[in-house]
Amino acid sequence: MGGRPAPAGPPPRPVPQSPPPLLTHDDSGVGHFDPVVRPAQAGPRTAAPQRTGRPPARGAAAAPAAPATAAPRGGGGGRPPGPPGRPDDRGPGDGGDGRKKPGRRRRLRRWVIGLAAFAVIGPLVAFAIGWLVFPVPNADDIAVTQVATFTYTDGAPLATVRPDNVNRTSVDLSQVPVPVQQAVLSAEDRTFFSNPGFDITGIARAVINQLSGGIGGGSTITQQYIKVTTGNDQYSLFRKFREVVLAAKMSKEMTKEQILGNYLNAIYLGRGAYGIQAASQAYFGKNVQDLNASEGAMIAGLIQSPSRWDPAKNLEMSQQRWNFVLDGMVAQGWMTQADRAQQRFPQWREASAAEGGGIPGDDKGHIYNAARAELEKLGISETEINTQGLTVTTTIDPKAQEDAATAVKKVMDGQPGNLRSSLVSVNPKTGAVIAYFGGENGVGLDYASVLKQPGSSFKPFVLAAALQANPPVGLGTIYDGSSPQELAGTTVTNSEGVSCGQCSVKEAMTKSINTVFYRMGLDVGPQRVADAAHQAGIPADLLPNPTGGISLGDREVHPEDMAAAYGTFAADGMKRDPFLIAKVTASDGRVIYDRGSTDNGQQVMPAEVARNVTESMTDVASSSRIGLNGRPVAAKTGTVQSSVEGQNNDAWTVGYTPSVSTAVWVGTDDNTPIKNSAGRPIYGRMLPGSIWQSFMNDVLQGTPVEQFSDFEPIGQAPARAVSNDSGQGDDQQTTTTQEPGDNRDNGDNGDRGDRGNRGDRGDSSGDGSGDGSGDGSSGDPGSDGNSDSPPGSDAGRDRPGRGGDN
Repeated sequence: MGGRPAPAGPPPRPVPQSPPPLLTHDDSGVGHFDPVVRPAQAGPRTAAPQRTGRPPARGAAAAPAAPATAAPRGGGGGRPPGPPGRPDDRGPGDGGDGRKKPGRRRRLRRWVIGLAAFAVIGPLVAFAIGWLVFPVPNADDIAVTQVATFTYTDGAPLATVRPDNVNRTSVDLSQVPVPVQQAVLSAEDRTFFSNPGFDITGIARAVINQLSGGIGGGSTITQQYIKVTTGNDQYSLFRKFREVVLAAKMSKEMTKEQILGNYLNAIYLGRGAYGIQAASQAYFGKNVQDLNASEGAMIAGLIQSPSRWDPAKNLEMSQQRWNFVLDGMVAQGWMTQADRAQQRFPQWREASAAEGGGIPGDDKGHIYNAARAELEKLGISETEINTQGLTVTTTIDPKAQEDAATAVKKVMDGQPGNLRSSLVSVNPKTGAVIAYFGGENGVGLDYASVLKQPGSSFKPFVLAAALQANPPVGLGTIYDGSSPQELAGTTVTNSEGVSCGQCSVKEAMTKSINTVFYRMGLDVGPQRVADAAHQAGIPADLLPNPTGGISLGDREVHPEDMAAAYGTFAADGMKRDPFLIAKVTASDGRVIYDRGSTDNGQQVMPAEVARNVTESMTDVASSSRIGLNGRPVAAKTGTVQSSVEGQNNDAWTVGYTPSVSTAVWVGTDDNTPIKNSAGRPIYGRMLPGSIWQSFMNDVLQGTPVEQFSDFEPIGQAPARAVSNDSGQGDDQQTTTTQEPGDNRDNGDNGDRGDRGNRGDRGDSSGDGSGDGSGDGSSGDPGSDGNSDSPPGSDAGRDRPGRGGDN
C-alpha cells in the first residue's frame, strides 16, 4: 500500500484556535487523548512530533525520531516498541505504530456519540412530529360508532351493543357541583391541577409492564380523556407516547377546567350513560347540579370499572370505592373530617332494561356483564368494545343456558318471592363455562357472582387434605360419628341427632356427619383444608384465617368457584380455570384475543387423590333422591344455618359427571331465613337439589354415559367400593344411605305435594324429595359445626359454619 511521506523539517506550531478532531493523535491505542497545547508543561514534552489531524498512512516512512529525552507519552515514533510478547506488539503490516486500533476506536466512539445524540434528539423530533400530527380531541369526538356483538359458543347472538343505546348529555363544568368535581379528582387524579397532563411515574410503570409482558400503567385524567375520545385504549407503548404528546398539547391549548369539563362529559359510567349528567339520571334520577358529595363519590368510584361496580351488581365493592373517594377528599383537604363522618352511602335507584346499553334484560344480561368483566381482566376495555366493532365469542352453550333457565323456573315457580337462585356449569375437560344463570333480572344483582358460605358442600376439600396427609386418611377409615362432641373447645352436633358410632369416611360423606369432618379438619389442620381448596381451584384470595369451622363451610365462595373446583375432582386432579371468553375479533378482522381450542390444564393434585374424593360422593345424589338417569355422578349438598334458631340462610347442591360440573345456590338478598312454599326450612337437597338434577338430566340428555376413571383406594379402602365399570348408576347405590334420620326433617315424603309439579320429571326428587327424602340425615338445623366462631361474628350475614349439610 502506498503511504504518505513523513513531513520534513521541524513541526509547525500548533494552532490553539482550531481544536483537532478526536482520536487524531499518534498514540499507542490505549484510549488516551492529550490536548494539542499544554502550556503548563515544560521540558522535552514541547518537542513532541506534530499532530497533523490524521495519522500517517499505513506503511509510510517514520517521522524523524524525537530526542531521547522526549516524554514516552508523546506522538508517533517517540515511543519505543514494547518488549517481545506484549499484547501491543506490532508487525510490519500495521505500520508498527498502533495506527490500526485508533481507527477502530474512532469508529466505535462515533457510534456511541451518534447513539447518544439519537437518544436525545430522536424523542424530541418524534415529540415535535406528534405535536404537529396528532389533533387534540374534544368531548364531541367520542368514538362510539360501531356495533359490538356478544355471541354464544356457536356464533348465535347473545347480546348486541349498538351506538344508538348511548346516552350522553353535555353540561358545562359550572353545572357540576364542586364536591362532585373533587370526588372525581379524588378517585382518578389527585394532582390534576398541578401535573403537566401526564404522569411520568405511571408511564414508566406502563413501559416496565409492557416489557415484562404485563399490562396497564398509571393514567392522569388528561390521558384517560384522550383514550375515551380517540377510542384508542390498546395497551401499547405507542399509545402511551401518543397520550403524552396530546396531554402536553392539550395542557398548552386548554385550561385545566376545560379539560376536566370535557372529561366529565365523555367518560362511561355504566348503565349506558356517558358523562356525568347521564350518570346522575341513571343512578339517582336527578340532574347533575343536584348531586351531593356522597352521590358524587359513588359515581366517581365507578369510573374504573362501571360494569362491575354498579351498586346493583356489587354493592360491597361500590361501597368500598365510595369510602376510598371520600377518604381521599379528606386527605386532599377538600372535605373536613367532621363532614366525612356525616356521609352516608346514597340511596341509588335500580337500573332499567332501557338503561342497560344493549344489555339483555333476562338471565343473559348476567352473562354479558360477566363477559365484560372478563374482557377487562384480559386488557380489553369498554372503549374498545364500544368503538372497534368487536365480536366477542363466549363459551356459553345456548342449549345448556336454556336448560338452566328452564330448571330454575320450573323448580322455583310458586315458591316465596324473596328466594333467589343461581347456577353455574363448567366443562371439567376445558374449564369453559357452558351455562351461567345469575337470576332472571339481567340488570339486577348477579347471584352467580355473590360470595356465600357453602356449608357442608365444602367437606370434599377436607377429605382432599386428609387423603394427602401422612399417613393418609382412607375412605374406609373409621371415625366416631356420634353427636354431640366437644372438639377443640367447640360443641359440634350432627343434624337432627343423626349419628354413627363407628362411621367410615365414605358413610360420613354420604350422611354428612359433621362430627367426623370437624375432627378430620382438626387432625389435618384448618390451613391445610384451605390449601386443598385452593389447590382444587377456590381462588387464593378467599378462605382467609381458617379455623375449625372451615370443615363445615364457614368461609365464603362463589358458585363458579365451587363448580370449577369440583371440576378438578372430575378431571382427576387436573385444574382448569373457568373462563367465559373464547375469542375476540375486531370489525376489520383482527383477532384481538383467542383462547384456543385446547387447555391441557395443570395437575394440581395426584389423580388418585381426586378420584378418591369422587368415590366418597358417589352415593350422595341417590341417597338424596336427586340421582341422574342411569349415570355415575358425584355430588354434595350443603346448608348454612341462620342465626334464627331452626332456620337456614343458604342451600347448595354441587356435583358432576366426567363432562359437566354444576353448582346451584338458593338464598335471599338479605340473608333472611329461606323457606319453601309450605313454610318449611329449605335444605341443600331440596330446591337446589331439584334444580341441579333437572339441569343435569337435561344438559346430558343424548350424550354418551361416561364412567369415572378406575378407583384405586388410598389408605384403608371403604367396605363397599362399587366399580363404575359395572355400569351401575348412582340410583342403584343406595344401600348405605337410607337411615331413619333421612325422613326426619319434615316427617315424610309428602312434601313433594308442596310443589305439586315435580312428578312431571319422572323422578322423585321434587321439592318434597328433599323435604321428605332425608334432609335431616345430613346436617340440617343443629349442625353447628363452627360454634367456635365468636358470638355475632356473622354480622347479620350467614352464620359461619353452622352449615351442616343436606
